[in-house]
Amino acid sequence: MATLTLRIDNMHCGSCIRTVTQTINALPFTHAEEVRLGAARISTSATPEQIQQALGTAGFPALVEASAA
Repeated sequence: MATLTLRIDNMHCGSCIRTVTQTINALPFTHAEEVRLGAARISTSATPEQIQQALGTAGFPALVEASAA
């Protein structure tokens, strides 16, 4: 399982953090380790593109800043 660090746009409050966390955790084999305003660290077997698509659909465009296996 890889660990990804994401920069996430449009996060402004606790409700945004909750939505992003729920969106990430809804993906198969994916767990949000840390979500804070503007960033997240997750463990996942999903591709970065799958994560970005899910978050983009939820209104939170994301950019992968780092990836570690």
